[in-house]
Amino acid sequence: MTETVSVASPRREVTRQKLLDAAAQVFAEVGLDAASVEAICERAGFTRGAFYSNFESKNELFLALVAAVSGERMRIVRERVSDLKCRADLGADPAQVLGLVQQVLDFDADDRESVLLMSEIRIHALRDAELADAYLAQEDELLQQITEIIDDIAEARVLAFRLPADRTARLMLMAWEGAAIRSVMRGLSAEERRRAVGAELARIAQIAIRPVDAGR
Repeated sequence: MTETVSVASPRREVTRQKLLDAAAQVFAEVGLDAASVEAICERAGFTRGAFYSNFESKNELFLALVAAVSGERMRIVRERVSDLKCRADLGADPAQVLGLVQQVLDFDADDRESVLLMSEIRIHALRDAELADAYLAQEDELLQQITEIIDDIAEARVLAFRLPADRTARLMLMAWEGAAIRSVMRGLSAEERRRAVGAELARIAQIAIRPVDAGR
């Protein structure tokens, strides 16, 4: 019996992941309310039976997807922050600061489906307290990671910031998210979206960053 479970478990995980991947596509395309279990199953290549053996409802799948997306986003961010913190040239000039922040954040600015999915998650977080708590917790951690990069740049004494690191991080995150959403609305290509996000971050840099020898 133990051997049967060990063989079936990986297969179940593959099925579950395919359902999550399919749901991400369908939710991004039509939203949670309009998405049907049938559409998700068809996209994943499974029957309704396979769906209900993994999830009790569409809402449960949505919550599982939110957790998976948040976990993956933060895994990418932590890895990128860790890599950047090892670099000796951290914070050489304002343009590089923007490049560093954009490297940390660019896990979905060039991916239309991801921008749409995160927007759908935000909409439902406004109506669901449990989902809101999870979303805000992920945002807080993301802000903390960006703040760490800004703190490291400030400690290098190459650049200075007119606002505390956490407020600068929030400004940059808001600018990045807004630019990514507007770029998708305008139907821009992936490269055009990246340029638009970079330009928006550059405008924030003009406000937030100053040379260390500038007057206070």
